[in-house]
Amino acid sequence: MPSPVSPSDHVTPRAALPTAQYAASRHAVWIGAAAIITDEVGRVLLVHPTCRKDESWLLPGGVVEAGEHPHVTCRREITEELGLDLPLSAVLAVHSFSPHHPDLQPGTPCPGEVRFVFDAGTLNPDQVEAIRLPHEELSEYAFLETRDAVQRLRPVDGQIMLAAYRARLGNTATAHLADGQHILDVPALDRHDVHVRYRPLWDSPLHRAPVPERLPVQQAWAWCFVPDGRVALVADPGPRGALPMLPGGTVESTDATPEDTLHREAAEEAQLTLADPVRLGWVLDETGEVYGGVGPNARLRLAARVTAIGPAAVGPATERPFARLLATPAQAAALLGWGPPGARQAQLAAETARERWGLPTARAAAIEEIPTEGMRLS
Repeated sequence: MPSPVSPSDHVTPRAALPTAQYAASRHAVWIGAAAIITDEVGRVLLVHPTCRKDESWLLPGGVVEAGEHPHVTCRREITEELGLDLPLSAVLAVHSFSPHHPDLQPGTPCPGEVRFVFDAGTLNPDQVEAIRLPHEELSEYAFLETRDAVQRLRPVDGQIMLAAYRARLGNTATAHLADGQHILDVPALDRHDVHVRYRPLWDSPLHRAPVPERLPVQQAWAWCFVPDGRVALVADPGPRGALPMLPGGTVESTDATPEDTLHREAAEEAQLTLADPVRLGWVLDETGEVYGGVGPNARLRLAARVTAIGPAAVGPATERPFARLLATPAQAAALLGWGPPGARQAQLAAETARERWGLPTARAAAIEEIPTEGMRLS
């Protein structure tokens, strides 16, 4: 019995294109490579090129040369621009730039660009001191908060920088972008426009002894642990983005103890019900400038268990809902911009949670948002 004949069997095969014609038909774009490099408090390194008429800044990096792989370009450009040899640990973002994007400078014959953004890590003070610029190419460099960095970058470059940096902070997959916008699911840090803020007291030591009686406690913040070992953060939305914080706040005259402050603020800001708060230590604020110049005071740091998370609500002080996030203690420290002291404090909080409440060490995972309807805790 003959085999059935499908309609496609009667289609005349298309002749193969000549090699040169096929090659000419392929999509051609520029390829670029850049790096996210930070200092110890999470500020992003930008460089100022001498050739740009609009005075915009750039991430370190450059043009992929013919036959060169993007990761090789990135390391080469870092060495040429900064005088440093830095390893790359991840591809944070891949960006496709169309030839008609409004950020393209007039008269530039660009066929489009695909840019790879790599994670080149965090520089210690000695590495920062060792930076050497080729002054014919770059006039200066600066470590900037992301809120300030986006002001110096062209808009699309700012969008790329933020997506790449947040992929590093949030431990999410490589961000895939087209003309500055995510083409897949938007991660929580991007969805809420979360930024890392430089904290003036980031390098102040954590005193483990009780707070001296002469020092008033002006502030109580806590590492608030859910049962899987992650901690809750709140991010206060504003016109320049949302700034992450530990739950807690300013001690009010109506609060009998700093622990009462913590319970009140955690419930108001994040709808968290807490148990077993324990004091980890305190940080000295020598001026109290943020509190109207009250003079020396203590900023208390605690750890506590989260026993319930309620539906999102509008904060009474801000009249807007806070973003609520779950992160490992190490991720939280990076988001807070507290540098190495913050990392040590996060480790202390995690050890306290493990020893006192038997909570596990949080596994590395993507930062996620607490659902608006709340979250059941086992």
